[in-house]
Amino acid sequence: MRVVYEDNHIIIVYKESGEIVQGDKTGDTPLSETVKEYIKAKYNKPGSVFLGVVHRLDRPVAGLVVFARTSKALTRLNEMFRRGEVRKTYWAITVKAPARPEADIESWMVRNERQNKSYAYDREVPGAKQARLHYRVIAHSERYHLLEVNLYTGRHHQIRCQLAHIGCPIRGDLKYGAPRSNPDGSISLLSRRVNFVHPVSKKEITVEAPLPDERLWHEMTT
Repeated sequence: MRVVYEDNHIIIVYKESGEIVQGDKTGDTPLSETVKEYIKAKYNKPGSVFLGVVHRLDRPVAGLVVFARTSKALTRLNEMFRRGEVRKTYWAITVKAPARPEADIESWMVRNERQNKSYAYDREVPGAKQARLHYRVIAHSERYHLLEVNLYTGRHHQIRCQLAHIGCPIRGDLKYGAPRSNPDGSISLLSRRVNFVHPVSKKEITVEAPLPDERLWHEMTT
């Protein structure tokens, strides 16, 4: 676990691909418990440690996860996320290049709980929610393309689904049409940057994630 920002109210950590943020039916140790143990040991805290989960990342995705260390921060961060005041920037390596180097994608998305998958449509359909994001292509390699993505909405698997919908599935994302998996089971999607006004101190916070320990990420960004 890598801590990239920490104060009395907030802790931001780097999640490796394959880790889960909260406990699930797998029984694997979630990142939230690892962070609690870190806080307990570092500050020699007796008893249970408070830690609030304010958002999640899909298991095969790497990058920044924000946790609240106090109930005051948790309440305020939850409201900030709901209002879209926490700006999250993602980097995605795609198998194909989009038709335009920069654009908004707007579609209607339906979540299938049984399949744990979402579907995107160009028009409104029953049960759909509107989804919007902005992307721009920032690098190319011989076979792949690096996109920077900013979300206007926060739908289930939104980036994965919407990029696949325009013919640009994320590298390694078999669920959304990538031709092959990544050797480590990851998908090439990174929660790269978060920016927000601190809910207690009111200072502006900008934190950037390190790149995954995979050669392709470093080749595409140098």
